Amino acid sequence: MREDQRRFAPAATRNREAICQALKNEWPAQGKVLEIASGSGEHAVFLARHAPHLQFQPSDPDPEARASIEAWQVHEGLESVAPPLSIDVREPDWADSISQFEALLCINMIHIAPWSASEGLFKGSKAVLAPKGLLYLYGPFQRGGLHTAKSNAAFDESLRERNPEWGVRDLEAVEDLATRSGLALQKVIEMPANNLSLIFRGQSPD
Repeated sequence: MREDQRRFAPAATRNREAICQALKNEWPAQGKVLEIASGSGEHAVFLARHAPHLQFQPSDPDPEARASIEAWQVHEGLESVAPPLSIDVREPDWADSISQFEALLCINMIHIAPWSASEGLFKGSKAVLAPKGLLYLYGPFQRGGLHTAKSNAAFDESLRERNPEWGVRDLEAVEDLATRSGLALQKVIEMPANNLSLIFRGQSPD
């Protein structure tokens, strides 16, 4: 009997309902969704069940994570979830060989990665997203250089102790990256546990 390679992330179980609700009125009418840093794959299969009109393309640079994603897809029997891609947004050419997507999701990544990953994510999104496409970010953020809760400050400190290149990012710095990539921040949605959902949209070509 083959070993079950599914991973289980407690954070995904806690936040998936709220994320699904935040995206409910933001999804494109049809098309493909690319998820960056899919991790266990639990978000991909959960969101795919609630948005059956879309095709989901998960990805992760970690082979064990990709094995978990594939195992979740098989377990859930979802034809709308494609086999995961190996994507590392720190690679300068990560978006070169990828077809266009109507939406791009990145959940709980940019604070557990170097700032270069945020830069790469937004730079690549310019090539990957269709006109007026959606880019969705979820996680903890500072606002105006300040933490929004004591728990976020403590979390930020623990992240930086683990890796000095990690940390809770400043919303305004992230928005600046988006602007330079032709994206506009349209909504900031307050989420449980002092997290935020950020809704970015591509600008119409002139």
